[in-house]
Amino acid sequence: MKVWLSAARPRTLSAAIAPVAVGTAAAEEFIAWRLIAALVVSLALQIAVNLANDLFDANRGVDTDARVGPVRATAAGLVTPTQMKIAIGLSFVVAGVAGTALAAAAGWELLAVGAVSLVAALAYSGGPKPYASHGLGELFVFIFFGLVATVGSTYVQDETVSRLAYVAAVPVGLLATAILVVNNLRDIETDARANKRTLAVRIGESRTRSLFQALVILAFIDTLAVVGITSSALPALALIAAPLAVRPVSMVMNSNEPSELIEALGATARLQLVYSLLLAVGLWAWN
Repeated sequence: MKVWLSAARPRTLSAAIAPVAVGTAAAEEFIAWRLIAALVVSLALQIAVNLANDLFDANRGVDTDARVGPVRATAAGLVTPTQMKIAIGLSFVVAGVAGTALAAAAGWELLAVGAVSLVAALAYSGGPKPYASHGLGELFVFIFFGLVATVGSTYVQDETVSRLAYVAAVPVGLLATAILVVNNLRDIETDARANKRTLAVRIGESRTRSLFQALVILAFIDTLAVVGITSSALPALALIAAPLAVRPVSMVMNSNEPSELIEALGATARLQLVYSLLLAVGLWAWN
């Protein structure tokens, strides 16, 4: 069980929880079971992406003994490729069952969104041209774990979306992207040797560090856009999370040790979760 828990990469699961919380809070209606179902879909897809990345990176020889970070289950021989494929499939089944229930209640067009998300999850690190290896991983995260997940969570409640949902999705997506940026910064040397051309590999360490800082700062600045569209100071409650940004930004900007970036990754994930929950509380209070 510990092997599978590690392979699911729990440090990154805040990226699945945050958009559902904010998207649900941005909705006018609230139906509890739809919130739970949306959370199941988001978590299952996030876990599927993490497991697929574990499998495909092992197949491509990306995960070697030189890599600093959590042990990759497939590359380390802790699970077989077949077992990992089954786990990925089960994750998609769980997401599919919960997603189908939401589609039956809120609109069958959600199945199309789910299908695109499934394909995107597999294409992230799999297939002949995985886009994570072409510098597009950050864009994927921003779109699917920012815009799609947040706006989709609003849609399953209201069966429509508003400008508020899109605006509130932006800081959620920026912080989710920051999690991936620090992850790729940590792996920049081993990824480069394996010819995995992530955005960090393409732009280099210095620009990657600056990108991380910019993403975090922009997320807090965009909070003001949420305040503006609601004409309420309540969403500014999210700004209370600002002190939590100091440590990960400092570590990313100044650390030269990949092992230290593991702590920065966890701190960034906590920052996103706390920021998003505070934003959700502010939006709920406003609604």
